[in-house]
Amino acid sequence: MPGEFILETKDLTKEFKGFVAVNNVDLKVRRGHIHALIGPNGAGKTTFFNLLTKFLPPTRGTISYDGIDITHEKPAQIARRGIVRSFQISAVFPHMTVLENVRGALQRELGTSFHFWKPEKSLFDLHDRARQLLATVDLQDFADELTVNLPYGRKRALELATTMALEPDLMLLDEPTQGMGHEDVHRVTELIKKVSAGRTILMVEHNMNVVSSIADRITVLQRGAIIADGPYAEVAANPLVIEAYMGTSDAALQGAH
Repeated sequence: MPGEFILETKDLTKEFKGFVAVNNVDLKVRRGHIHALIGPNGAGKTTFFNLLTKFLPPTRGTISYDGIDITHEKPAQIARRGIVRSFQISAVFPHMTVLENVRGALQRELGTSFHFWKPEKSLFDLHDRARQLLATVDLQDFADELTVNLPYGRKRALELATTMALEPDLMLLDEPTQGMGHEDVHRVTELIKKVSAGRTILMVEHNMNVVSSIADRITVLQRGAIIADGPYAEVAANPLVIEAYMGTSDAALQGAH
């Protein structure tokens, strides 16, 4: 039987020439939850994500996924295990259509990703699934649009569709609503809630309204260390968290109740 926690870190630490960016982090992500990682700028959130996805090796500590130690695995190995990450900046192909972007992600399952000499019609079998995924993120009307022409919020929705095409068990979302207007934030928040069905999401997010509305659990980092962990109401009332955000995001933290 799968364990209660899909992802666990123990004493995870990353030092850069004496600077401790991630400091003895013990994190447990419960299967099926939306788990948010928050903290002031420079708290170590992106470095922590880079450790999870193997873009950086840890100085010490361990990372376990589904009860298996993946601390020293390579990015491609953990992707095959079902861990897929989106980035702060939009990572779609601008001069392909919206449908082609999703179809490209679906090709991975066929094992034909690098068969450039194959005729395009060999990929048509993927169109139905690609259109289903586009419908999931409300992009069905944009299938034939060049991606470069999409508004920013729609590009982030397309990223969610391409991420889902890889059938991840664990989605790591890095600032999914960054740089968005209110309407796009609301749309993408609802999409995250929708795509979380049947999978686990760990997200770095700065928008407290987003976090308070969809996260089952929140972990707060400051200077690379965990200062609070729990449901939103408990974390938002924690004096250490209020102090960490004081003068910058404290009003946002309190205003999201």
